Amino acid sequence: MIVGTAGHIDHGKTALVQALTGVNADRLPEEKKRGITIELGYASLAGPGGATISFVDVPGHEKLVRTMVAGASGIDYALLLIAADDGVMPQTVEHITILALLGITRGAVVITKTDRVALDLLQERQQQAQALLATHGLNDYAVLAVSAHRGDGMPELREHLFAAARSLQARQVEGAGFRMGLDRVFTLDGIGTVVAGSITAGRVAVGDSLCLAHDPSNSYRVRSLHSHNQSLQQAQAGQRCAIGLVGLERSKVERGQTLCDSAIAQGTQRVDVWLQLAPTEERVLRSGTLVHLHAGTQDVMATVAVLGQSSIAPGEGAPAQLVVQHPVQLWWGERFVLRDASATRTVAGGSVLDVQGLARYRQTPQRLAYLQSQRNTDAAQRLLGALANAPFGINGADWLRNAGLLAWPFDPAALPDTVFDAKQQWLVAADQLAQSESAVLGMLKDFHAKLPEDMGPDTKRARRLAAPRMPEVLWEHLLARLVAQGKINRRNGFIHLAAHGEQLREADRIVAQRALPLLEQGRFDPPWVRDIAGTVRIPETQVRSVLARLAKSGEVFQIVKDLYYHPKVVQELAQLAREIEQREGEITAAAYRDATNLGRKRAIQILEFFDRIGFLRRVGDIHLIRPGTPLFAQEAVPV
Repeated sequence: MIVGTAGHIDHGKTALVQALTGVNADRLPEEKKRGITIELGYASLAGPGGATISFVDVPGHEKLVRTMVAGASGIDYALLLIAADDGVMPQTVEHITILALLGITRGAVVITKTDRVALDLLQERQQQAQALLATHGLNDYAVLAVSAHRGDGMPELREHLFAAARSLQARQVEGAGFRMGLDRVFTLDGIGTVVAGSITAGRVAVGDSLCLAHDPSNSYRVRSLHSHNQSLQQAQAGQRCAIGLVGLERSKVERGQTLCDSAIAQGTQRVDVWLQLAPTEERVLRSGTLVHLHAGTQDVMATVAVLGQSSIAPGEGAPAQLVVQHPVQLWWGERFVLRDASATRTVAGGSVLDVQGLARYRQTPQRLAYLQSQRNTDAAQRLLGALANAPFGINGADWLRNAGLLAWPFDPAALPDTVFDAKQQWLVAADQLAQSESAVLGMLKDFHAKLPEDMGPDTKRARRLAAPRMPEVLWEHLLARLVAQGKINRRNGFIHLAAHGEQLREADRIVAQRALPLLEQGRFDPPWVRDIAGTVRIPETQVRSVLARLAKSGEVFQIVKDLYYHPKVVQELAQLAREIEQREGEITAAAYRDATNLGRKRAIQILEFFDRIGFLRRVGDIHLIRPGTPLFAQEAVPV
């Protein structure tokens, strides 16, 4: 269990930790000289049964609240200290506000320095503490009184902490990817770069590969693990840990970054959250407010956008979006606090609902319902809620990464009324899928009715017509499903209803049987579309549309509008270009005209066609064959 101590400066946090553990958590010379905690301090207490209670001693000075937030993030239990002689002070109020906004609901208020006051004043301080807890909704906190100097109440405090540790449920480890916010970075001889922090989720073992969340392309092997000066082979969520990493340069890592499994690494500049305004605030919070975002060890400027309403009243909560100035590394459920732009007071806090917030459509009723569903702490219910408000489904791999999970903590295929494509990692509610399929089939039916001679729309145009807001990756999943079911066909980037394709194929077969021989017989000077239509006695529009479709599948080649060449003939024309370049070192319009016995205009049209498809490249007035081009290899082209 990780215990964080908080409270006003000089209210006895470091002395209390030393009395409990025998360790002075002030580790910097400046801290010892001035008698105050400037950086986070760490100590441990061995409990019954081999359990270890880790202490994070955080600063109390107002200017060092950022460090306090870094220490409070990831703790299991809070001790808020109030000196009996001073009582509740400004930083006491801010620290309890931070604890409440970070959702640290397990803890105790410890009245310290009881040896300095009379009994009646001590009782008054206890009543003040109870009132303070009630104001911030932390009524489950116990109120204890101790004197670290004289030892009064210390046995009772130790037993209280042991009982809290025994009742603490282990943090979820299975399925969770390792991540740890860094609050210390240093180097050691023989080890190299060492990073330290409180493990937020998952587990790590010596030999594992980890990365910095903002740079997943580079991984580093875990050389060593230490917790409270003890060497470990593995560590997990809920432990303080120092990790030695192979290959990580000290200059590339700093406090405030996050170490994690590369499978869950991500960054964001728009994060949707549940935002709770502190009850101590005097005014409502409106969109456009500039704040400091503190999440774990990260600190970045952000702008608030309140969602679903105009503002948030003191003590109230609502969904909101935080638009940060620099990418941050966050995952679902992470707690955070917001301080005002001048960093003088804590104004709000909350938890992450969606790491990848939307820039558009973020205020729609559907989106707001989606965000409300993400407040559920049960992963399966949270996913069902998301699917109910995701008309196009969800990318399963993205959902796992955003939740910080390496594997499903439940069987997604067993979710009720849900379709799960395990191969494509696509989940969608059955009723939502039926609506999307109907939209695609209906769109194609209308398209074929208006343009019966066309094969169908290309996939990008079809997406704009049927589901313009569907993410492209999910659109591809939907098309693949419809093709697998035989409801649509996909050909050369175009889609059409299966029945319509059969009709077109029959029409194409008839036209092709009559038109292709004419193109082959015409060789270098084939007939135009209008001439083919007159010869085969088929409407010109039909011949034109069929030849256009055949061109898309490579069965003919369109040189210019309404002029098509047979593939065998194009192969001959390409071979002539090769022979000219081998003989003369370049291809000119005049040389090509003479080789083909065509007019200059037609020769130029053919050369420009070769340029357009990438067989040739033009340099001034000459043409050259592109090196290594696979087009028109010298063997015969099957038809």
